[in-house]
Amino acid sequence: MSEHPSPGEKKSLIERIRQLSAPLDPEPSAYPASYQPLEGIRAVVFDIYGTLLISASGDIGAGEGSDEDPDFHKALAAAGLQCSDEQLHGTRLLHAAVRSAQAIRRREGIEYPEVDILRVWEEVIREIADILPIGQVSWQQLRSMALEYECLTNPVWPMPGASHTLHRLHERGLILGIVSNAQFYTPLMFPALLDAEPGQFGFDPILCTWSFEALEAKPSTALFQRTIGALEINHGIPADEILYVGNDMLKDIWPAQATGCRTALFAGDSRSLRLRGDDERCRNTVPDIVITELTQLLSVCG
Repeated sequence: MSEHPSPGEKKSLIERIRQLSAPLDPEPSAYPASYQPLEGIRAVVFDIYGTLLISASGDIGAGEGSDEDPDFHKALAAAGLQCSDEQLHGTRLLHAAVRSAQAIRRREGIEYPEVDILRVWEEVIREIADILPIGQVSWQQLRSMALEYECLTNPVWPMPGASHTLHRLHERGLILGIVSNAQFYTPLMFPALLDAEPGQFGFDPILCTWSFEALEAKPSTALFQRTIGALEINHGIPADEILYVGNDMLKDIWPAQATGCRTALFAGDSRSLRLRGDDERCRNTVPDIVITELTQLLSVCG
């Protein structure tokens, strides 16, 4: 079984996301919008969770505080594995495997390590092999478990205006990119919930930097430099002609500004808005604009 899903499996994963998803509405924040047209913007680069997608947890993943073993058991069942042992505490094993993988990357010198969630689940299955006589688990089963657990513990839904805004920006000739903390299932959210592949919105794969592929997470500036470098090489667009849009002052606005981009803080959902006033890196960081609806970008760019 390949590490990459076949077209048939991809279709099944997309359908499963749809089955597990239900409409969410953003919760308005008290943070006011403040925006105006920005001259010279030729590319717009987006964060995903909390920006293009409403996230029940405000970010990717359920978070360290979650200990939802029923959802862990449902994830196993989705892959055809059954476990009746109530003492398994699989969610704790999952969080421990994440911390272990991150520690390895830190020892390699990565300040903000990311994990490949499939490798994490692979490690968890190895840990519980003595309890579950499950034998060899395929990549397809690992993908099924990981996606099921994510959808159960961190439901997402398109932010209002996301599809319209992306299509209009693309129609205006702006180049679109992504820099996001993500896992393999994140790109699948586009066809599942926005009814179009990323490329149909104008996202060139070369300009999409996903943390699980780099094994490095925001706020690492290295992730931003990947997409900035690709925009310069492939489109001749320098950093100061790029607008980065995100909901987190530390993970989005600070590193985007540090790499020379102009920035838009998305403050349209109180669950995901992260001002980080207690972090010294953010105290003197001011975004170029603040938007509370994605469609406001249409008054800013192009």
